[in-house]
Amino acid sequence: MRPSWLRWSLLSLLAAPALGTPSDAISDQESGNSLVKRWDRGVDPETPSIFNGVEVPPLTQLTPDNFEEVTKNGYWMVKHYSPSCPHCRTAAPMYQTLYEYYYTSNPFIQATTKPDEVQAQQSFTSYYNIHFASMNCQAFSDFCAKMGVSYYPAWAFYDMGVQNEPPAGAKKMSDIADMIEAKLESIKPGSRPPQGVVIPKAGVKNMEMIAKPEVVKPGAKTAVEKQSIETAELEGVSAESVKAKLQGRPANPQGVSIPLTAESFQGLVTTTHDPWIIKFYVPWCGHCQALAPNWNSMAKEMKDKLNVGEVNCELEKRLCEDARVNAYPTIYFFRGGERVEYTGLRGLGDLVSYTNKAIGVGSSIQDVDATTFKELEQTEDVLFLYLYDHATTSEDFEAMNRLTLSLVGHARIVKSDSAVLSERFKISTWPRLLVVRDGRPNYYNALAPKDMRDFRQILSWMQTVWLPIVPELTASNAKEIMDGKFVVLGLLSRRRSDDFKQSRRELKEAALEWMDKQVQLFRLERAELRDAKQLRIEEADDRDDQRALRAAKNMRITIREDDKKQVAFAWVDGDFWERWLRTTYGIDVESGDRVIINDQDNRRYWDTASSGAPIMASRTSILETIPLVISSPSKLSPKSTIGTFESIFFFARTLLGSHPILFFIILGAVVAVATIFGRGRLRRGIARGGIIGNPGNNGGFFHLDGKEGFLNGNSTDKVD
Repeated sequence: MRPSWLRWSLLSLLAAPALGTPSDAISDQESGNSLVKRWDRGVDPETPSIFNGVEVPPLTQLTPDNFEEVTKNGYWMVKHYSPSCPHCRTAAPMYQTLYEYYYTSNPFIQATTKPDEVQAQQSFTSYYNIHFASMNCQAFSDFCAKMGVSYYPAWAFYDMGVQNEPPAGAKKMSDIADMIEAKLESIKPGSRPPQGVVIPKAGVKNMEMIAKPEVVKPGAKTAVEKQSIETAELEGVSAESVKAKLQGRPANPQGVSIPLTAESFQGLVTTTHDPWIIKFYVPWCGHCQALAPNWNSMAKEMKDKLNVGEVNCELEKRLCEDARVNAYPTIYFFRGGERVEYTGLRGLGDLVSYTNKAIGVGSSIQDVDATTFKELEQTEDVLFLYLYDHATTSEDFEAMNRLTLSLVGHARIVKSDSAVLSERFKISTWPRLLVVRDGRPNYYNALAPKDMRDFRQILSWMQTVWLPIVPELTASNAKEIMDGKFVVLGLLSRRRSDDFKQSRRELKEAALEWMDKQVQLFRLERAELRDAKQLRIEEADDRDDQRALRAAKNMRITIREDDKKQVAFAWVDGDFWERWLRTTYGIDVESGDRVIINDQDNRRYWDTASSGAPIMASRTSILETIPLVISSPSKLSPKSTIGTFESIFFFARTLLGSHPILFFIILGAVVAVATIFGRGRLRRGIARGGIIGNPGNNGGFFHLDGKEGFLNGNSTDKVD
């Protein structure tokens, strides 16, 4: 038995390696293919691959060092993985095949012609501007954690370097493909088939992109149309409004708010390029119930103009989660896959005003001539102008078109190739972007051509100038106007029409004159710095000091405006905000228009000039008071908008931010004084006989002997 047992043991050892090796690995080993070996380790191939006869470059490998530079342009799908993760090793060939499949695909999937090699390599990536990459989170775990990656594998999309959605997991190849299809549809609404595409199997090297057929019986409704109509009928809305939308008829033909489900939402909103304003609500919400009459009235006003919809978040919880609805009601303005939240007041007039401005948002920017632009200046407080010429590329126009949604409710943007406008604004290089406020241009400074396509950089600049020079303070823009600045705030009453117009005119003149002074001071400061630089160059040249000469020539002239607290101007309707003005500033506009200078960061304000008289709504009074207020320290005594304890808190916070060392010295001194004082009181209390006292000592905080205490001392009489 023993020789037989030994013989079988030896045979099992020899057979184990062969039985333990997968068949696909054996075939790959025989063919010399190393891709499966790398996939087994969860690592992406480092050499180009072939799909549909086209060479596909390796997946881009991201690191913390190149992440920002690589992802700042275009849309990026990134796989976050760990080589030691079994699920990552399974997902590696799936992701690689999908990358090869989309990279070599024709973006116009309805086309019957097969793209040639050059078109296949360029058209899909350039059409969608989407790229694929991977990041090894085992090697860069801290960076992945910073990006919100808590499990592997995780896929995330980065739009121009910004992660708009948290990383998502997907175990099936179809799930990964669904994520990609949804992203492609959001980039180019209407470009993807609603039923999806047929995807290849992992490891396949040849397959055409084909749309999944949608089987619809003659005369039958599609799933989107059927569910939309059924939901509308349940809510008491005619199905004709839904059918009209699906058949391409005018927007909102019946002037109603259409109830939307997850499926109809995708069919009517996200897969089209039509503008929609949509309310997300729950039936039990009091604010939602209060909004309902105004919302329905607004929908009537928008008949044949703008699509209006609503989503019941109790029934469509997943849709509301995907839309990041955290409070009710939430109102979004949609255009395709993009959206912007409405945060203004919910009165009928406010909603109608916002939607009227939003109607003009289309797929492209209006092209105007000099005459039309002049007419727009009379009606628009803020007007952005994009000047272009025959050499302006489609990428430049596409970058501008992306900005229109962000400008809804703030300002309007137009474009022009008019030679008259270029001459008026002294433009000699194209394209250029500028904003006109009260006839005064302000230019976006693009140091390189790519800066004209940098969406985030352009939008950041627009946000600094999209308010009028003297805007009206409202609930929606209060934070934007008041935070981080000294604000000259006119408290005006519309009841006195002539005084109201005169006060607004004085405020605007004061604002324009103050801006002119700041420009002059900026130019003077820059000239002084240039003179100082030239003086150092000349001194170094006279001493023949080459080292000092190089240092002087390399000096950069920079003027940091961030270190200075800016001055802004605004006005507020004193009649509408009467209670807030009276409780916050103690001012009633019944006695006349007034002006205050507010410092919201420190919860303080100034309402009197140097003479002690109130600041009046006049250019002279305002311009005389501003320098006294903004000087450090202020030459006028401020008043507080909060109580004593809050004032102490804000004073401590300000001191900590500006003089942290002094803050901790004062804090230490206060603690030391309090400790010494407390110990002295405790020592004196013990010397007098304890805190409460004792029968043999008259000391203590309570005097109990005789008839002087509440308990009548040592008396045996009863106390009533």
